[in-house]
Amino acid sequence: MDWKNRIISDPNICHGVPCIQGTRIMVSVILDNLAEGNDATMLLREYPSLTLDDIHAAISYAAELARERFVPLETRGFMCGLRMRR
Repeated sequence: MDWKNRIISDPNICHGVPCIQGTRIMVSVILDNLAEGNDATMLLREYPSLTLDDIHAAISYAAELARERFVPLETRGFMCGLRMRR
């Protein structure tokens, strides 16, 4: 899935927060719903302008961010970090 064809960041739409192109549905809203256990069917029902490809694009976008960022984690009293290879 090439998320770049579906996700935009425009300062005039939702203050530049990444959204699904042609909507004001922020990628974070999709990911938050999925993280809470809501499934794609519920998202498609609640956001009629959303498509399954849009949901997949949001997940692909998040996966790319996760590969590109260093996130410090605390495990069993030790600080460690995960850095994914590019």
